[in-house]
Amino acid sequence: MLSSLILLPLIGAGIVGFFPGNIAGEKLRGVALTITAGILLVTLWLAAQFDLTNSGFQFQEYLPWIPQIGLSYKLGTDGLSFPLVALSSLLTGIIIFSARINVERLSLKYALIFLVNAGVVGALLAQNLLLFIIFYELILIPLYLLIAIWGGEKREYAAMKFLIYTAVSGILILAGFLGMTWLSHSNSFDYDRISTQDLPLITQLILLSLLVIGFGIKIPLVPLHTWLPDAYVEASPAVAILLGGMVAKLGTYGLIRFCLQLFPETWALVAPGLSIIGVFSVMYGALAAISQKDLKRMVAYSSIGHMGYIVVAAAALTPLGLLGAVSQMVSHGLILAILFYLVGIIETKVGTRDLDILNGLMNPLRGLPLTSALLILGGMASSGIPGMAGFIAEFLVFQGSYSVFPWQTLLCIFASGLTAVYFVILLNRTCFGKLDNTTAYYPQVKWNEQAPAILLAIIIIFLGIQPTWLVRWTEPTTDAIVAMISTNTDRQIALNYQETNAFASDTGKMPVLRKMNLQ
Repeated sequence: MLSSLILLPLIGAGIVGFFPGNIAGEKLRGVALTITAGILLVTLWLAAQFDLTNSGFQFQEYLPWIPQIGLSYKLGTDGLSFPLVALSSLLTGIIIFSARINVERLSLKYALIFLVNAGVVGALLAQNLLLFIIFYELILIPLYLLIAIWGGEKREYAAMKFLIYTAVSGILILAGFLGMTWLSHSNSFDYDRISTQDLPLITQLILLSLLVIGFGIKIPLVPLHTWLPDAYVEASPAVAILLGGMVAKLGTYGLIRFCLQLFPETWALVAPGLSIIGVFSVMYGALAAISQKDLKRMVAYSSIGHMGYIVVAAAALTPLGLLGAVSQMVSHGLILAILFYLVGIIETKVGTRDLDILNGLMNPLRGLPLTSALLILGGMASSGIPGMAGFIAEFLVFQGSYSVFPWQTLLCIFASGLTAVYFVILLNRTCFGKLDNTTAYYPQVKWNEQAPAILLAIIIIFLGIQPTWLVRWTEPTTDAIVAMISTNTDRQIALNYQETNAFASDTGKMPVLRKMNLQ
């Protein structure tokens, strides 16, 4: 069934990609939506069969591929990856539904979107490091083309910048995986066959640094973020949802799955520095968003800040913090999707994203009242207002991180207040006030055009009121990860203590070294 989630979009890409050019856009859209419905049905079937009490991998599949180089087709999902798989399936449906059909080469656009979906889901399910890299790199060219062909005025510059940054990210991650496997003398790249505990500390630090930088580009973390504003702004709203709601999550997922879990002891050494970088990203994203005049660019910079919360929570490595990190990935994907979707509607109907021009959209007669109401809801969710999915995710992050990184957490809470500031600015300029042009009358937004935003709003409110439906998928897995890492770390400390005492008994320095060990 996991293979179905990869094969369906791949087959779908082949089907819609080779449709004749004279096929009407509505018919092609209907075929693409049918394929998307199949993906959603498989995801729902997996959700119904998912064992919430099992903290390990489920629905595992294994097929030897190229054993000479350690590559196998090994898939599996757990509480860390499955919520992101479900998010990707949902957002793909929304993206296909919302993509404009009056564009050139529509069949190619649908095919590229399906390829990105296959790559993201494949990377989330891959249990072999080389297989992960294959899927991770699969999304590179399709996203480049989606930005370069259907983007804004500076689309070629933004697409090339994205391509370069993402290519560097993949190279660094591949180098880390190769070094990790070769130096540990493993003959397989299977995830459960990799162990770094016997590697020297300096070697572990180098390999971990390669992975952190590689995944940090994808998240992105400041100062590795400069590709994001250009790519998000120049991309069409549907592609922006693809980038922020799905692809960026591979960065935070990789940080937890491969950095934290494969380097449990070394992670404790880099965690304080990562928490500082995360806080810096949160503060930078909030302050940069406040200064923006472009509606879409403001939402893009807000994404940098909210991804920083995940890094701080992962660095803290507490059960609540890690649970909050996964919850923040899901809630951020939903909230970013509704914001970018509504920005696309406003730009289409009004013709501008300039906050100095937009005003009075809440006007019930000549404005966009329902779109404005949904935009207000999205802003409230992003600001962490109680009753929304964003609140429970941020609360778990702050609660889980405070005991380990108190001042970093306090700065994140302060930045959460700044989030409310820039969304109040956005909503005040966009939705309220009087229309400057008394004769202005914007085209009305049809219900089917706003249906995806309404669906996302319902999910955001439901998960805010019933957060158990969000956290119950993940909690057993995150608890098991923290317990496993704590056990391994304690075992290593005990070994170090025994080695130190053996050395001390020979040198007569037992009391001093015992005191150092206890500290």
